[in-house]
Amino acid sequence: MNWNAMQAIVRKDMKVVLQNKGVSIPLIAAPVVILVAFPAMVFFLGPMLGEMVATESGSGILGMAAGLPGLAGYDGAQMTVVYLLVYMMAPLYLLLPTIVAIGFAADSFAGEKERKTLEALLYTPTTDWELLLGKLLSAWLPALGVAWGGFLLYTVMANLAAWPVMGRLFFPTTMWVILAVWVAPAVAGLGVGAMVLISSRARTYQEAYQLGGMVAVLIVGLLILQVSGVMVFSAWLVALLGLLFWAIDAALLWFGRRGFRRTKLATQM
Repeated sequence: MNWNAMQAIVRKDMKVVLQNKGVSIPLIAAPVVILVAFPAMVFFLGPMLGEMVATESGSGILGMAAGLPGLAGYDGAQMTVVYLLVYMMAPLYLLLPTIVAIGFAADSFAGEKERKTLEALLYTPTTDWELLLGKLLSAWLPALGVAWGGFLLYTVMANLAAWPVMGRLFFPTTMWVILAVWVAPAVAGLGVGAMVLISSRARTYQEAYQLGGMVAVLIVGLLILQVSGVMVFSAWLVALLGLLFWAIDAALLWFGRRGFRRTKLATQM
């Protein structure tokens, strides 16, 4: 394996994407909104949660929260906080590596075509597999970094936001540790694997990015299932989801390796 050439591909791709404000700003804004704004909202609502749970809408939230694991001994306000910050945020958190993976991977080949640099890329001293792997890593590593960095940031924000109601550190839970360590890398791999295959066939970055939005729909579906009560994130369910995502990643990698040929890309220049 030509690791030096692959590292050069990773460094170049990350530098190009980060220098493009149209791509990098949304990738920075999404973690801020999801990991900072949402806990801040809970913090400001904290003093009113006791009154909110007595209302009709609040009692509905409390009813959903009461059936969740690990909430024994909490009062109504504390149940609501845990419901919002632990359970509702779990699928939203998975959107972070998905968004970053899509953003970086969409630029992998489609961006090269737009910048007229694809020909130089195809002449790099790498095999087809090394070139594909370099492109995969250039999107997966930033997505993984955002997922794990975001987890640490959210740990701080969630505990700060909930302190007036909880009165103690309550985050992370076992489910969230599994989510960050096991599921988030798999979700990032899913976005990267699908997007690199899409990007290698798309003509422009925007075309590749729009097609890649279908990957995010899967994560949004998890959010809908969670909100509707059809599915409740628990440690065992999250571990099972991670196993499913890793299996899909392996399938995408297998198909990608079999079907990727730089000669096909050369015909699209």
